[in-house]
Amino acid sequence: MQEGVNQVKEVIEEDIWGTVQDFLNFTLIDAGTDQNPIKITVWVVLLVVVAFLLTNIVMRGVRLFFTRKLEEPDKLKFISVFKFIRYLVYVIVIIVTLSSAGIDITILLTASAALFVGLGLALQELFQDIIGGLFIIVDKSLLVGDVVEMEGRVGRVIDIKLRTTRLLTRDDKVMIIPNHKFTSEIILNFTQNHRTTRELVRVGVAYGSDTALVKELLLECVNEQAGITKKPSPFVLFEEFGDSALVFSVNFFVTDSFVDPKIKSQVRYKIDQKFREHKVTIPFPQRDVHFFDRSAKMSPPSENNGSE
Repeated sequence: MQEGVNQVKEVIEEDIWGTVQDFLNFTLIDAGTDQNPIKITVWVVLLVVVAFLLTNIVMRGVRLFFTRKLEEPDKLKFISVFKFIRYLVYVIVIIVTLSSAGIDITILLTASAALFVGLGLALQELFQDIIGGLFIIVDKSLLVGDVVEMEGRVGRVIDIKLRTTRLLTRDDKVMIIPNHKFTSEIILNFTQNHRTTRELVRVGVAYGSDTALVKELLLECVNEQAGITKKPSPFVLFEEFGDSALVFSVNFFVTDSFVDPKIKSQVRYKIDQKFREHKVTIPFPQRDVHFFDRSAKMSPPSENNGSE
């Protein structure tokens, strides 16, 4: 009986376990030199995969732990930064795992130094975008929902990623902007301080018009318009005596700068209607043109002059 058990044990140790060891020690990549060989076996690959999976589980737990009590905007910003940190952790874990498996990592790093330099030059702008994204997220210079003007176009920020930021323009198109532009160019942010912004509609009336009536009508137009706040209250400015008109501007405050062109359009409709009702004229540009008869000035003197 004991002899049978020993035979089974020998079969397991020599045949089955030996086959498993041979499989794990099978060399997939054999590089390096005689003094510093680099051998990547099946065992090393499995070790890296297991370490990668365990790291992924741990990182996911860390992310859930830190984001469980955060508001949705803060959670999105944290996840964006966390993605960058996670990639760095993956690289470190792979390097440490390979080093623990007996592979000399310095040889790999030295051999790939030229490759890293080339990648660094090629991906320079990519790194600038990533650093710009980190700055945007950390210093909160740009938030999801902000209304900004860039390159002459106004848009609402709908997404801030590590490399790019997406804006939804007023004509319902998406602008994808590299993040380094937000750190190197001047951006007009309509809602950085608060959601309320001041807008204006400018109009000219004919000389001789009742300026007090014009002011009253302009205030009526904006006070009747939906989307314009009551406080701060609208006001009218008499801007200048123009070439053909008295120029006024009605200033008002809106809570959504993204749709202010629509509000301005409706205010202009109301102004035109009320001016027609009260006989207030919006003049056309006028120019006075004077003609001079140069031939009369240049005509020679009469023959009778001085002939006596």
